[in-house]
This record gives sequence, structure tokens and C-alpha cells, in this order.
Amino acid sequence: MPFINAMLAASSGNILAIIANYWFGYWLYEKSRTKLADSKVGRWSIEYGHKYGYFILLFSWLPVLGDPLTLVAGVLRLRFVWFVIIAGSLRVMRYYFIAQII
Repeated sequence: MPFINAMLAASSGNILAIIANYWFGYWLYEKSRTKLADSKVGRWSIEYGHKYGYFILLFSWLPVLGDPLTLVAGVLRLRFVWFVIIAGSLRVMRYYFIAQII
């Protein structure tokens, strides 16, 4: 039972954090939309992000790199449901494997 409680607490908190990152990125895009559209690098970044965005989310479980990737998912306006399914399940699996090691 302590294992299930720990998994539930860690996973729930982490999923709420990635959802907050997503919506912060969503808001950030609203504030910087014109700058991104006006720059060549900004347009390229958005195009590249839409092309590989869901694939890049496969790295969102990584400790340091994962949080910025979830923010970028919001900026790119990736579909929220798929974002939560991919990034959320990877976060749950991360905690599961950590718990199995410890």
C-alpha cells in the first residue's frame, strides 16, 4: 500500500506540474506570437516543432530537459489530450522504475 500511495502522490503532482507548464507555454505564445511570426528562426522553430513535437515529448521524462519540453509543447499548441497522455504516462513510468530500483 505505501508503494501505491507514493506512486499516486508523485505521479499526480508531476502530472499537475506538466499541465501547468503546458498552459504557461500556451500563455507565453499569446504574448510572443508576433515576434515569433516575424523572425525567420521563430517561424522555423514553430514549423520544426509541429513536425516533431510529439516525438520530442518522448524525452519529457528526463529530469532536467523534460520540464522545458512540456513548456514548449504549450507554445507549439500541441493537442492537450495527446500531450497529457504521452508526457503523463512517461512521468508515471519514470516513478515506477525509480521505485523498482529503490
